[in-house]
Amino acid sequence: MPKTYDYIIVGAGAAGCVLANRLSADPGTSVLLLEAGGRDVSPLVHIPAGFGMLMGTKANWLFDTVPQRFMRGRRMFLPQGKLLGGSTSVNAMLYVRGNRGDYDTWRDLGNKGWGYDDVLPYFKTHERNERLGDDYHGVSGELNVADQVQHNPMSQAFVRAAQQVGVPFSADPNGAEQEGVFYHQVTQRKARRESAATAFLHPVRKRRNLTVRTGAEVTRVNVSDGRATGVTYSRAGKPVTVTARRKVILSAGAINSPRLLLLSGIGPADELRAVGIEPVHELPGVGKNLHDQLEVYITAEAAQPVTYTGEDRPYRAALHGLQYLLYRTGPATATITEAGAFVRSGDDVAYPDIQLHMLPAYVVWKDLARSADKVPGHGITILACHIRPRSRGEVKLTSADPAVPPSVDPNYLSHPDDMAVAVQGFRWIRKVLAAEAFRPYLKQERMPGPDVETDEQIREFITTWGKTDYHPVGSCKMGIDDMAVVDPELRVHGLAGLRVIDSSIMPNIISGNTQAPSMMIGEKGAALVLGEEHS
Repeated sequence: MPKTYDYIIVGAGAAGCVLANRLSADPGTSVLLLEAGGRDVSPLVHIPAGFGMLMGTKANWLFDTVPQRFMRGRRMFLPQGKLLGGSTSVNAMLYVRGNRGDYDTWRDLGNKGWGYDDVLPYFKTHERNERLGDDYHGVSGELNVADQVQHNPMSQAFVRAAQQVGVPFSADPNGAEQEGVFYHQVTQRKARRESAATAFLHPVRKRRNLTVRTGAEVTRVNVSDGRATGVTYSRAGKPVTVTARRKVILSAGAINSPRLLLLSGIGPADELRAVGIEPVHELPGVGKNLHDQLEVYITAEAAQPVTYTGEDRPYRAALHGLQYLLYRTGPATATITEAGAFVRSGDDVAYPDIQLHMLPAYVVWKDLARSADKVPGHGITILACHIRPRSRGEVKLTSADPAVPPSVDPNYLSHPDDMAVAVQGFRWIRKVLAAEAFRPYLKQERMPGPDVETDEQIREFITTWGKTDYHPVGSCKMGIDDMAVVDPELRVHGLAGLRVIDSSIMPNIISGNTQAPSMMIGEKGAALVLGEEHS
């Protein structure tokens, strides 16, 4: 195997697969893509409904948060994909871009070239939308975006109920107007998951200048004379060092990208010395600014047995599997989250800050559980997510040993505004559940129940049962201030030959799910690396 490449990319996730595709398009350029996990060969990866059975498996990094001091000391399971495709191979496949205001805020923070009008072409470049083709959507890219095959009656009732309480219907929340209730478009192709790997990596795996190595866990970025020269990784228990002629690019995600910088001696000097690592390059913002979306939920008992509850029982799952294999229809095609809405917590909010998720099944999440609990009987779960939290946490090392997991602290609800929005999200769920459209379908609220009514009671419920939406970002933030880790061209401040290109560069999280924005970051990042634009 060669030991020197033009580009070394660490992490085959949402951004890494896009980068591998774009940087290897020139046959005169050599690219090495390193992925700590394995191949994406499990049928559970490719059958849409299978993702729920992958949460606690080796397809995940199995990270847990530290005890959350504003949430009764609870620790939460915070999974990240560990296989080709990264989290795009184990997520719910929702295609959500965020709001124009999110990207314009990035630009206004000093990140030239990252406003909405700047990034929209990168979303469109790789999109192949089956229904929409307009100023906001592409139709000829690699990433297939489709309407879902079916909608459960409960999802349809949710869409009607939201309209009855004043939420407008939206045919495209990724278009001109985000606010409204809608049916999600998803990253699927012919009712199969479309991950970053299936869209961008597998079609070009035969390129002779592209080397993909799975089971390769990078332990260090090697730095010499102020320049990243390559990386050291472990494979089958043996250390391997490879050299980059042009660039080392970290695309390992919001937990592993800062973790790798810290293990390499790049970060806050005092914190590095405290765990026995000699600083190579002091950069105080590495691992800081971590934030994640927190959501609260309510469950309600169904009056009719039309939900997905119990459909994963062995004999039912077998029938659904057969239907899927023969016709590509049925519950096996479902993402569970078929419908959603973007609403505002108050009239003074510039654009939606709450995202509602409708699940036509009883689902309850317990702390540190590696999968959601299925509740007996038929019912629904509606979640309200505060999509622009102000709370900030950090990723830190507890040891110089790469095998020791990092300390992950999203610091949920540390900013008082986040609790206020969470309470309004809870009340939005109640408002939708009370609409006329749900009356034929629902019996009663089950969790927390109608006795939880005052703001104080709701706050207590949120701190007891609130959960992550699995969207950590921001820990290697882009910017021009003293705590920024990368500049607007995604170059690590103060070091040559090293970039971070993934969700960790977001200065503020976008208003929605992070899959599509992370792929956009990979697309724009590739253009920056290749010098195709100059911010």
